[in-house]
Amino acid sequence: MLSFSILAAIWTVFVAFLFISVLLMMFSAIVDLFRDEELSGWGKAGWLLLLVVLPLLGLLIYVIVRGEGMTKRSIAQQKAAKDEFDAYVRETAGSGGGGGAASELEKAGKLRDEGKISDEEFAALKSRILA
Repeated sequence: MLSFSILAAIWTVFVAFLFISVLLMMFSAIVDLFRDEELSGWGKAGWLLLLVVLPLLGLLIYVIVRGEGMTKRSIAQQKAAKDEFDAYVRETAGSGGGGGAASELEKAGKLRDEGKISDEEFAALKSRILA
């Protein structure tokens, strides 16, 4: 008979949690390694070899030696992604005082509603904006 106690199940879950945690930390270290533009190819190869040959010790050494740089590179990458997304949203929505056909059409519509331009002028502006 197969006896599988609750303690064995808890132990299995704990070991699985540790294994997945180490894999995620390893993945994070390798991503950071290749994100670093200042480190040479040989340096990257050396770190990668250490991480593959001695995973736990290599990961511990990597975090101790390069932990502060990991944080800075991660923050810089997240800031660049946010800035790129914000620029995309501004461009797509046409907000930010700049451009976009939607913004120009909205301004022309307001001018027409205020009676500053005629319907014919609005139609001409609309066709020019959308062209």
